[in-house]
Amino acid sequence: MQNFFLMKLHNNTIRGVHTALESIFQEGQYADKVIERTLKSNPKWGARDRSFIAETTYEMVRWWRLINYLSPSESYWDLFGTYWLMQGNELPPWEEFSGLNPDKIKAKYESLDKPAILESIPDWLYEFGKKELGEKWDQEIHSLNEEAEVVLRVNTLKITREQLKNRLAEDGIRTYIVKGYPDALILEQRQNVFRNPAFKEGLFEVQDASSQLVAQALAVEPGMRVIDACAGAGGKSLHLAALMQNKGKVLSMDVEEWKLQQTKLRARRDGVSIIERKVIEGSKTIKRLKESADRLLLDVPCSGLGVLRRNPDTKWKLSLDSIAKVQETQQEIIQSYSSMLKKGGQMVYATCSILPSENQKQVEKFLASEAGKDFELIEDQKVLAQESGFDGFYIARLLKK
Repeated sequence: MQNFFLMKLHNNTIRGVHTALESIFQEGQYADKVIERTLKSNPKWGARDRSFIAETTYEMVRWWRLINYLSPSESYWDLFGTYWLMQGNELPPWEEFSGLNPDKIKAKYESLDKPAILESIPDWLYEFGKKELGEKWDQEIHSLNEEAEVVLRVNTLKITREQLKNRLAEDGIRTYIVKGYPDALILEQRQNVFRNPAFKEGLFEVQDASSQLVAQALAVEPGMRVIDACAGAGGKSLHLAALMQNKGKVLSMDVEEWKLQQTKLRARRDGVSIIERKVIEGSKTIKRLKESADRLLLDVPCSGLGVLRRNPDTKWKLSLDSIAKVQETQQEIIQSYSSMLKKGGQMVYATCSILPSENQKQVEKFLASEAGKDFELIEDQKVLAQESGFDGFYIARLLKK
């Protein structure tokens, strides 16, 4: 755990954290939406206060089980105080923290030898991960508990990576390059880049480096007809359009119309004109597009275990049942949607999961089925956080013979 706040505590901002945690854990709301709403609730909070509330809430969600284990009670003041002490900080002499004994908390932590509590995950998830990943699991869940870096994807339709790097440096935003990610810039220090003029001009998107590998794997070329069949808010559709030099057609599809509306807004900002949006209303939508795509991207719904660093609340919402259900959905999608690919075309099946049962085993099952008999696996990438330093992903590239 990182000691990333050395600042004076304020009752007002701690209450902001309390409010956010109540919404996340008592009402089951998503952390990112809760934090966004919490920060809007008090316009008097400055940048430092807003950063404190957002980062503290995320970190407390990440370490929620461990904090509860070490805390003397379930009072939010005791939970926050325990967290603050775990960060290596000292507590102010407030009445609210009078029930905390730093020495007892430290001794309890040092005597703890249960991995699931130390890594702050449910027991079932620890055992399940061990079964799926074997000896790699302990290091992987440890890596997924680290704070995610902020990664930008350069919009190459408008600017080169070097030009953007220099432009951001002029604004005091320092970035660095990692080999193997041609469109990525990583921030040296976390900060809100959405307010930067370069973002408003559409010069970059915020997208993890592992996620950027997905569009690259599709090997698109200008002029192609490409279908992004699980497009969501369109991050990978935008990347595909840039790789195609804004020439050809990208059909962004999703079952949720509101997500595709975000694609429209982002495309306008990024100067992308080749994206067409289509809501999947049922099997007829898929059948009408039979063998129409040169390239097909299936970035399917998944457990999200590969992106726990940026979505730590996921581990408290998952269950064995929910993972089993999403696996059914994954197989249904690859079985049905693969029909949209032309013969000789290529398809990418991708997830932001690290579980073989959602990844290579799903591809193997598809290839052994009637729907997959004309496909062959060209290559796949099993991206682990402990090895890449970024999100966990799976990317399989298949050819339709």
